[in-house]
Amino acid sequence: MRLIIRDDSEQASTYVANYIVDRIRHFNPSPQHPFVLGLPTGSSPLAVYRILVEKYKAGQISFENVVTFNMDEYIGIPRDHPESYHTFMWKNFFSHVNIHPNNVNILDGNAPNLEAECVDYEARIKRAGGIDLFLAGIGEDGHVAFNEPGSSLASRTRVKTLAYDTIVANSRFFGGDLTKVPRMALTVGVQTVLEAREVVVVILGSRKALALQRCIEQGVNHMWTLSSLQLHPHPMIVCDEDATLELQVKTVKYFKSIEKVAREQGFEQILPSKVRTGPNPAPPSLVPATPVDDDDDSLRSPTILSPQPMTSRLLRASPATENPVRSVSPDLVPDRMADRVVSAERSFARRLTPNPEQQQQQQALRLQTNAVGA
Repeated sequence: MRLIIRDDSEQASTYVANYIVDRIRHFNPSPQHPFVLGLPTGSSPLAVYRILVEKYKAGQISFENVVTFNMDEYIGIPRDHPESYHTFMWKNFFSHVNIHPNNVNILDGNAPNLEAECVDYEARIKRAGGIDLFLAGIGEDGHVAFNEPGSSLASRTRVKTLAYDTIVANSRFFGGDLTKVPRMALTVGVQTVLEAREVVVVILGSRKALALQRCIEQGVNHMWTLSSLQLHPHPMIVCDEDATLELQVKTVKYFKSIEKVAREQGFEQILPSKVRTGPNPAPPSLVPATPVDDDDDSLRSPTILSPQPMTSRLLRASPATENPVRSVSPDLVPDRMADRVVSAERSFARRLTPNPEQQQQQQALRLQTNAVGA
C-alpha cells in the first residue's frame, strides 16, 4: 500500500492527475490496445478531472485511445437529469477531451432488466481486457463506489440499496431535499474494483479521516470496504493533510519516509505486470543476448508477477456469465414433535440407570424381605 500525503486538496488532486497522465503515456495506447480507465463521480475527483482537461488542452495527453468504465449510476432518474452520473461525467470531463463516445461505458439505471445490465457490464470490462487503472473516491463511512458497509468483498456489479447516511450526504446535490435522492443504484462490486491492475483512491478533507484510519491502521473489514485495498497488489491512496487527522503520528511519518526514499531512488510506484503495459516492444537492454530456452519459465516470466488480486485466490470469485437467478426456497418438509420423540423401547435401551418401574419393584422387594426377616 502506498499512501501519498500532500498539504492540501489541490496538491493531492494534481498528484493524481499527473499520475494518470504518466500511466497513459507510458502505456502508449493504440486503437487495438487501448488504456482502460475506471472513473468515479462525486466531489473528490472534480479537481482531478479539471486538471486532466487542462493537460489535454495543453497537448500533454490524449484520450483518443482510452476506454472508460464508470463506477456507478442512480436507478430511476433520466440519463439527462442534472444529477445523473451520465450528466456529471459529460459535464465535468468527457465533453472537454477527445474521448470517443463509443469508448465511454456508464451503467444504465433505466435498463428494462437491471440485473442483466450488471452482468453485461462485467462482460464489457472483460472484453476490454480488464481495467488498467481504477480511480476512486470514498464516502465518509469508507464505501467505495456504492459498496456500502456490509458489502461482500467478493461482490460484483449489481443493484444496491443506498445507506441512509449516503442518501443524506448526496442530498446536497439535490438541493438538500432527501425525498429527491434516489434510494437505489447500480454499482461495480468490491471484487470488480480489486481486479483492476491498479487502484488509486483520492481522499480529501477531515470528514474522510476516520475511513482512512480504518483502512490504513486496521484490518480488512467489510464494514469499511475501502480496507479491501489491503488485498490488492498495487493500491495507492492520495490524500491531503486534513484526511490524516485520525492517523497516528508515526504512521504519517512512516509513509512520508517511504515516499522520500522512493523519490531518491527515482521511482514512484512499481508498474503492474507486463501482461498489460502497452504495445511497445521491450527495450534493447531487456532483450537477452543469448537464445532463450522456451522451456525455461523463469526467463519468460515477467519481473513482477501478474497482479491478480489476493481475493481471487482466496474467495475463488468469478464474474457471472448469465443473468442471475434468485434463489428458490427449498420444499418445506412437514415436521411433527412426535417424530422427534424417541420410542419407548429405544429410550429404555439407552438408559444408563434402571427405569423407574424397575426401581419401584426392587424397592418393594427389599421392604418385603426386611419385613419377613424382622
